[in-house]
Amino acid sequence: MSRTGHEVHLASRPHGWPTLENFHLVKVPVPDPGPGQLLVRNVLMSVDPYMRGRMNDAKSYTPPYALGEALDGGAIGEVVASETDAFRPGDLVQHGKGWREYAVLDERGTHRIDPTVAPVSAYLGPLGGIGLTAYAGLLDVAALQPGDAVFVSAAAGAVGSLAGQIAKLKGASRVVGSAGSDEKVRRLLELGFDAAFNYRDQPVRRSLAEAAPEGIDVYFDNVGGDHLEAALSALRLHGRVAICGMIAQYNATEPVPGPRNLALTISKRLTLRGFLLHDHLGLREQFVGEMSGWLRDGRIRYHETVVEGLENAPSAFLGLLRGENLGKMLVRL
Repeated sequence: MSRTGHEVHLASRPHGWPTLENFHLVKVPVPDPGPGQLLVRNVLMSVDPYMRGRMNDAKSYTPPYALGEALDGGAIGEVVASETDAFRPGDLVQHGKGWREYAVLDERGTHRIDPTVAPVSAYLGPLGGIGLTAYAGLLDVAALQPGDAVFVSAAAGAVGSLAGQIAKLKGASRVVGSAGSDEKVRRLLELGFDAAFNYRDQPVRRSLAEAAPEGIDVYFDNVGGDHLEAALSALRLHGRVAICGMIAQYNATEPVPGPRNLALTISKRLTLRGFLLHDHLGLREQFVGEMSGWLRDGRIRYHETVVEGLENAPSAFLGLLRGENLGKMLVRL
């Protein structure tokens, strides 16, 4: 088999905000699959905030992207050749080698998807790691209970919009979301949030106090910074914080100060817990069962922002960091 395909490589490590110059579109030969492997042609790929951290040459929970090599991330592909009995040409599969047209995959870690259950793109959103992150963060990490009041930051994003809806479905008494535009605020209210605010209008602490005057029990944190500080003030006794991300500091070039009111964790006996999806994969079967039903019944709604063409994946990623997406940011190849 003689094929070539394009990949997006990390050309240089960003200092502060990434630019298009940090990426390079490269044409490469596509190898044949070996025993136990399959070759897929990607049709959709995901760009996600965590990818920014992997562009730094720093020790973390996962290795950094290598310079001069393809980035990776969640993707959906169609099998074009298979050297395994588990998959055959034409199957649609979910895997972790995005940012390229073709990918050679091992059978292990590759999952067949069923387009009759939900649209293909849903497997990179509500039925994929994005949905499971929201689900696990609320139920496993923050121990959400019926009657809890919940605050979600970056609530118009892929994870945040699902976290707010799941909280309502699980009996939250009030769900408040923050977003970066009036359009996004309107979208959150359409999704069933009880209140939402544009964090650019006034200090977050003031907006949150107005939206949740009796306080909150759970904060699902995607932002950090002034949002976390505001949440610490609003949390009631024994409140819980599920720290999913801190996008406010991903592009910082100097150390970022912590919340000025961190001492409230003592007097209020608060629990702040960071988490990674990989620690909660045991919930996958339960999650898929519930989420499939919610999607089928229309009880969960989701939005996608789709950019066309692998060559535009870097622009999609930069747009994500600037908050230009509504819901999940995807690239269609």
